[in-house]
Amino acid sequence: MSRILSTALAFGLATAAFFSQAQTRSATNPIQNNGSRHLGFDRNLYPGDSALPDLGKTFAFTGYWLNNPPGETTNTWQGKREILLRNHFGFLVLFNGRVDQEILRTKRHGTTPATLGKQDAAAAVAAAQREHFPANTILFLDQEEGGRLLPEQAEYLLAWTEAVAASIYKPGAYLSAQPVSDSPGKTITTAEDLRQQIATRHLHPVALFLYQDACPPSNGCIVTPPPISVTGVPEAAVWQYAQSPRRPDITRACAKTYAADNNCYAPGVSGIPLDMNVATSDDPSHGR
Repeated sequence: MSRILSTALAFGLATAAFFSQAQTRSATNPIQNNGSRHLGFDRNLYPGDSALPDLGKTFAFTGYWLNNPPGETTNTWQGKREILLRNHFGFLVLFNGRVDQEILRTKRHGTTPATLGKQDAAAAVAAAQREHFPANTILFLDQEEGGRLLPEQAEYLLAWTEAVAASIYKPGAYLSAQPVSDSPGKTITTAEDLRQQIATRHLHPVALFLYQDACPPSNGCIVTPPPISVTGVPEAAVWQYAQSPRRPDITRACAKTYAADNNCYAPGVSGIPLDMNVATSDDPSHGR
């Protein structure tokens, strides 16, 4: 997934000692997917049927796009649910949302952010049904832009999540846990902002899929990530702790864990750059 973020500040939730220990773990020995930590991957392009057995040696679940991923004009994941099931993958079901410029452009043409959110939610629900995802599957809205939500962004996102909550599915959001400057001497994360707005407005719960690949708290592109609690949002369902390509400004401390081309790869699987996730379930969307 592409990322559009405000200027990130240093994030000190993990200690240097912890990070140093994590760096010494081997990236060639995948952790067992058990207990409360399960590894998964996501990428904009479907990796191909032939890659699934090798990817399944490391990962318990995969991202699954319901519409065109960020920056793409087609959706290569469409129709792949059955073969992923046969290869024993769980699911992280994703719907690509709107960046702020799109929301504002649509608003100028007479469609409010709330109306747009409801329309996109209907499209997500219809796509999930076409892909045969069962009732109560969590659909995660991809919110690419970090920092405090602008009013129109919040109106769009919360209209989407409330509309999904009124369907046979449950709402989730993919959003930033990267602290950014909010006011002099203060920072905010998109996750914190969303949680506050949901509580204040007494809205339906929203499952959280966080992206925070700064090192620390992440220890880079390795298969022994820290627990989700180091993100500062311990109740989050999923944490994306490594991205492809890496962002040099925030991953200097773990640069050596990435390949020479700055991408992240699964152990033993070359040519398929991906993002790495850790979750509290081997099927975070409950989409089996």
